[in-house]
Amino acid sequence: MSDTPPYFNISPDRALAELPAPTDTAALRRIAEACGKGRSDLAGRGLDASGVRQLRPFSTWEITKYLIPVAPAHFRRVLRQNPDLPQGVSETEGGAKWFSLDEVLRLRAHFGQEGSKAKEYLPYRPAGLPAKVVAVANFKGGVGKTSTCAHLAMSAALDGYRVLVVDLDSQGSMTSIFGARIEDEWQTVFPLLARHYATHLRAENQRRLDRGEAPLPLDETLTEALEVAPGDIIRPTHWPNIDLIGAQLNLYWSEFQIPVWRMAARSWKLWDALGDALAEGGVFDEYDLIFLDTPPALGYLTINGLAAADILLVPVGASFVEFDSTGRFFDMLHATFASIEEGENMAARALGREELAFEWDAVQAVITRFDSVQQTEMASLMQSYMGRTLSPFRQDFTALIGQAGESVNGIYEADYRDFNRDTYARGRATFDETYAAFKRLLYGTWRRDERAGAAETAAQ
Repeated sequence: MSDTPPYFNISPDRALAELPAPTDTAALRRIAEACGKGRSDLAGRGLDASGVRQLRPFSTWEITKYLIPVAPAHFRRVLRQNPDLPQGVSETEGGAKWFSLDEVLRLRAHFGQEGSKAKEYLPYRPAGLPAKVVAVANFKGGVGKTSTCAHLAMSAALDGYRVLVVDLDSQGSMTSIFGARIEDEWQTVFPLLARHYATHLRAENQRRLDRGEAPLPLDETLTEALEVAPGDIIRPTHWPNIDLIGAQLNLYWSEFQIPVWRMAARSWKLWDALGDALAEGGVFDEYDLIFLDTPPALGYLTINGLAAADILLVPVGASFVEFDSTGRFFDMLHATFASIEEGENMAARALGREELAFEWDAVQAVITRFDSVQQTEMASLMQSYMGRTLSPFRQDFTALIGQAGESVNGIYEADYRDFNRDTYARGRATFDETYAAFKRLLYGTWRRDERAGAAETAAQ
């Protein structure tokens, strides 16, 4: 064996013999089709015999350990005393009982109604307040943005919340995780953005007519979008309490169309489009949490998502390159939103109107895919600079994460019987901690809103 590095003594003739033919545009299509076939084959592993994706059942052990805080013996006793409750199914005679998530939610509701008030059978959710919007964003790839967003959504669903996931990334990875197939951009958020612009344009045209000016054209796309409401594009998933607005490649067209609309109507507040569309469609009342998976770039779709968000989560790896990139991401966020505020407030001050000020309930970065052996020093350094903005919790990379990804499952969709029990427990624990850190943010923001509302009522 030679001691020289592998990049010495490479033969040009041999390299030429190994080189494939030049790649033309038709070849790019063939590569895309091959990847598409592979994606379909992999996604098919999660389908049942009828071609529908199904969520696995949950055992008594899982339910009493992770989902409903009750002792196994008491859980079984309650089932015996209430034969009208789901009783579960045993795969073998005398074996463990397994329940669908629908059944788990029914059981949770029963314990919440009849059980001890000292236990948190039902998650905290202040009455009368709207859903919280959570955007997961970073323009650095490979930091676990989509997987973090998906697992937080699944964690919240297992916790009993009603969840809507909105995929704003035209790559559609989140959509694939939930097994959806989106035919075109009209099944994405695009028509909601177009509807927002079209509604503004109609009002602007009325003002133009009142001034004796010619109206701006309302083309076929905008006219069609006026008939689309959020309920038309929200679809159920194989999770009973998670719904989805999906994405596909054509959604990227929004990045080119939005600035064209803005140039035609400078008074259109494009950053409000998504939030206004969801609010007007009653979505904030139908769900508890809305998770937005944003593109890995600070484009118009990401700006819409961040402007609509109450909570911003930023996954980041514990390396210099990712720390540096995340710092630049925050710098671009500041420049973008400060620029919007400055532009809007010049006119607001001139007209004596209330000035625009973006505000988020909480902004937190979280270290993902953490290797404690090699990255502890770097993580501590990042913590010293970012302070409370960086969560002290670090999400470990475990074997379960890789294995679940290979089988096209989220961590919580993986059947613990397919793994070593300790591997499953460790893999799940790091995502449970991620959700716990998020849940503390969520509870704090809801309680702050609750107290602010009470103080406002008392002052009236």
